[in-house]
Amino acid sequence: VQLQASGGGLVEAGGSLRLSCRASGMRVSINTIDWYRQAPGKQRELVALLTSGGIANYSDAVKGRFAISRDNVKNTLYLEMNSLKPEDTAVYYCHVWWRDRNYWGQGTLVTVSS
Repeated sequence: VQLQASGGGLVEAGGSLRLSCRASGMRVSINTIDWYRQAPGKQRELVALLTSGGIANYSDAVKGRFAISRDNVKNTLYLEMNSLKPEDTAVYYCHVWWRDRNYWGQGTLVTVSS
């Protein structure tokens, strides 16, 4: 299983970015798959998850601003991030728990300037 994350960058506060996570070796449609983030000096935290049944859940910090989705044909997970704040600055990781193992993407850096 490989997860290839992309889409990070530098954006001003209030701006938007879309992260992508292309999966290989497993199908995003049949697993719960999620996005985590880790800010400097902080623990990694769950941002959003999407179940195989299409149920999305979000952390309180991003609820109403971020949207998780997937494209089953492209086998890719997305995180649409709107109204970005400086506190959203972090490395973002896609993740899946599959066949009793954790798999992580390599991370993509999001920097939000004030």
